[in-house]
Amino acid sequence: MTQLTRMRLTDPLATAPDLTGRHAIVTGGASGLGLASTRSLALRGATVLIGARDLERANTVRDRLLEENRLPAERIALAPLDLIDPESIRQFALGAAHRSVDLLVLNAGISSVPLRHDRAGVESQFATNHLGHFALTGRLLPSLGRGTAARVVTVSSALYVRARMDLGDLASTGHYSPGGAYARSKLANAVFAVELNRRLAASGSPIRSFAAHPGMARTPLHTTYPSAATRLLTGAIARAIGRESDPANVGVMTAALHPNADPGLFWGPVGSKTAPDALGEPFKPIATDLATGTALWNTSERLTGIRFLS
Repeated sequence: MTQLTRMRLTDPLATAPDLTGRHAIVTGGASGLGLASTRSLALRGATVLIGARDLERANTVRDRLLEENRLPAERIALAPLDLIDPESIRQFALGAAHRSVDLLVLNAGISSVPLRHDRAGVESQFATNHLGHFALTGRLLPSLGRGTAARVVTVSSALYVRARMDLGDLASTGHYSPGGAYARSKLANAVFAVELNRRLAASGSPIRSFAAHPGMARTPLHTTYPSAATRLLTGAIARAIGRESDPANVGVMTAALHPNADPGLFWGPVGSKTAPDALGEPFKPIATDLATGTALWNTSERLTGIRFLS
């Protein structure tokens, strides 16, 4: 296997394609990085479907986005989506089943929350950030298959390199660290993106899977930490060195749109805080290990009941 090298793309969105007639789905697309993705895609002509837990709040954001950017109402649609709820995922996918999907941005997530579990007893950050997106991707695969040069972009974090997968204790019964659980979910995101791309390519599918990250970004996620000290510290760091959502999102949009972006690289921002370039870097071995990818995939199928590309 050829060893990939890093790739830097200067001003990568300057030549982004016209997306008129293309259909995109963005989970968590009404706030933070997801809102930046929704705005960027809609302004380029795509019809964007936002999956959101809080529809009332998302509708307010949608109306403001349409008005401020003078976009037609049909450009942005909403549907309820709670990624920790299998029935919500099923209903969302059913609602999107009639259309082709050209781009799926797996952005929604929770971070560093107190210990909670889904209905199967899985720790909530792993269940939401990874398992929910795994199930959604499997359910939407037929729609992606009807898309044009379809891509799946999973939003991970550079923190994945600090994590342990630990598939043997997904309930976190032995020890629970909110930050550690978040890092594990982001590792799962990276491993999933790599394994999904490997399986798509092996099946002969034209769909491609990418992973991207925002670096240190100023998003509402920092306000959700249960510890006041953590909220203060991360907020101060974000204000000092973090990027606003739109420039931080350059890696995600590069992975989504740039014709030269390599799915074998991990895409994120580099350089200026206000107008960064996109940098694709080789994944660390922990994300590309075949045994780890297979184990995560098999565990995800068992826990979600969704089987695809097996």
